[in-house]
Amino acid sequence: MADLSGLSDEALAVFAFAAYHQFSSGQMVRSVVQKDGAGHKASDAAVEELTGRGLIEADGAEIRFTPQGEEALQGVISGIRGSR
Repeated sequence: MADLSGLSDEALAVFAFAAYHQFSSGQMVRSVVQKDGAGHKASDAAVEELTGRGLIEADGAEIRFTPQGEEALQGVISGIRGSR
């Protein structure tokens, strides 16, 4: 699994947001909205941090998880499931 140690809480929140959507939809999430136009957006610092670690690609509107990021997201989801 990709190493998420040392990530800021804002960066981890991107994974938490994606995990929420995967749990609520029951479908694998490969991308999330970066900015929804209603005042909710991922932190620019978090996007920069995750891009720098090779976990995401972002275009200002959408955050797409790289293969390494998808693996990390599934690890986060497995960790949540394992803590029940």
